[in-house]
Amino acid sequence: MIQKIIFTVICITIAFFLSCKSNSFESLLKSAEDGDVEAQLYVAKCYYNGEGVPNDCNKAVEWLQKAANQESAKAQFHLGFFYYKGNCVPKNYTIAVEWWQKSANKGYAEAQFNLALCYEKGEGVVRNLYKAVEWYQKAANQGHPDSQYNLALCYRYGDGVERDNNKAVELYQKAANQGHAGAQCNLGFCYEKGIGVEQDYTKAVELFQKAANQGDIRAQYNLGYCYQEGNGVEQDYTKAIELYQIAASQGYAGAQCNLGFCYEKGIGVEQDYSKAIELYQKAANQGDVDAQFNLGCCYEKGIGVIPDYYKAVEWYSKAANQGDVASKTRLDLLQNLIID
Repeated sequence: MIQKIIFTVICITIAFFLSCKSNSFESLLKSAEDGDVEAQLYVAKCYYNGEGVPNDCNKAVEWLQKAANQESAKAQFHLGFFYYKGNCVPKNYTIAVEWWQKSANKGYAEAQFNLALCYEKGEGVVRNLYKAVEWYQKAANQGHPDSQYNLALCYRYGDGVERDNNKAVELYQKAANQGHAGAQCNLGFCYEKGIGVEQDYTKAVELFQKAANQGDIRAQYNLGYCYQEGNGVEQDYTKAIELYQIAASQGYAGAQCNLGFCYEKGIGVEQDYSKAIELYQKAANQGDVDAQFNLGCCYEKGIGVIPDYYKAVEWYSKAANQGDVASKTRLDLLQNLIID
């Protein structure tokens, strides 16, 4: 299942190529004082990381500010990050956006991406999905993979733009080609379900594998399902269990539910009702509808637990409230039994 994941990790790598060793810092400082923007950035980095000089947040901000005031897009981007995270300065989303706006207007892709995120989430600005799309597009046009991925999500779900699965696939592909795990996973899902592309299980498995190899838990889960069902690969319950366990151990609800089902039915593992209940409970507590329904069934039928219609009703109700039809049907039947 595709989940809309917004990458809220804002990049902060004041990536300079000059060492801040003490024997070079004095010359750096002299150049910075003479107005050299790159030197000002280096000095800010030295003070921030405590390289060659004692760590001094105030001086780091001071020198970053000097570079930003000279219209350095890089400095403006990093100064915006400081305000966004509250690094060395009081956290202030509004000021962060102001600096990212300046940097983004100069074409700095990372600032454009962060500005788009702020518009999408309504941080420091009034939420505006159209503006978010506008800035994602600008950064995506520069080959920024996170922006390509987030813009693909906008097209996939019609957020700030008319829904267009073909355009979403195109953007997923661009980001996936750059090794973006989320894009690889979502593109795999499109191939698995035939969304915006012709259905191709083999291609889906290939993409899920690439993303899973990077630790993407959704891809690990989806790949596990492919092995369980034999979609695009030879059916292999042992491999499915292995992948479900990897994702489940990281707290992924879908994997916990499917792994629980395998334990309940003895698929690829020795049947273990207690283990099934444990896994269903973990997934159900995260709001997983299938797990809530399965847990309701277990309480209704006494599978791994003492039969308890009231507990069954509780879990069926949770799933029914999320629109699960099967749970609603079981809930109606049980409530009639309890009343009778």
